[in-house]
Amino acid sequence: MPPLLDLPPDARPREKLLARGPGALSDTELLALLLRTGTVGRGVFQMAGEVLARFDGLAGLLHAEGAQLKTIKGLGGTAKRAELMAVLELARRAVAEQLKAREVFGSPEAVKNYLQLHLARKPHEVFAALFLDAQNKLIALEELFRGTLTQTSVYPREVVLKALQHHAAAVVLAHNHPSGTVQPSRADEALTQTLKAALALVDVRVLDHVIVAPGQALSMAEKGLL
Repeated sequence: MPPLLDLPPDARPREKLLARGPGALSDTELLALLLRTGTVGRGVFQMAGEVLARFDGLAGLLHAEGAQLKTIKGLGGTAKRAELMAVLELARRAVAEQLKAREVFGSPEAVKNYLQLHLARKPHEVFAALFLDAQNKLIALEELFRGTLTQTSVYPREVVLKALQHHAAAVVLAHNHPSGTVQPSRADEALTQTLKAALALVDVRVLDHVIVAPGQALSMAEKGLL
């Protein structure tokens, strides 16, 4: 693949974007535009294709963390990796702004996407909560516990304290399954009921418990498990 400057204008990502709009570019072209250059013996289009393949596409790349990007040849340095991490953080903040501006459950897919961006690609289990105001708008997302999640490793008292600190009226519980499945276990169901009862004592509602994995998410409320 020749360098970008040696390509015909319509094949250059930047010129193509400016002439025809970003929607005209493929995922590979958009990523190549961001990366700008490849490595020795490996053009930027090839590099972009390899990065997308490594993360199973653009959605997977958006879930990637800095440590995962660092393992890819050509992204071990700081500049390109920092730019990709900045794009990821912009995506997270854009979704967060949507959730803060309107009722969370007016856009359940946005909630799932937001949680996937934050949790889905983590190599370890993470338990988090979305704290909501009386209008069900997002106040904050907090990661509360890490490791194997059971009733003994997630402390209801800590969740209640965080809800009170945020003056939350409701919460959406969330955790990831690094194994890739989003089916809730009996332990997940038991934990949900324990937290629901604890939060009810301080008049905080549990609206949902979302389980995420790369490329998928499950709402326990939608499954009738709350």
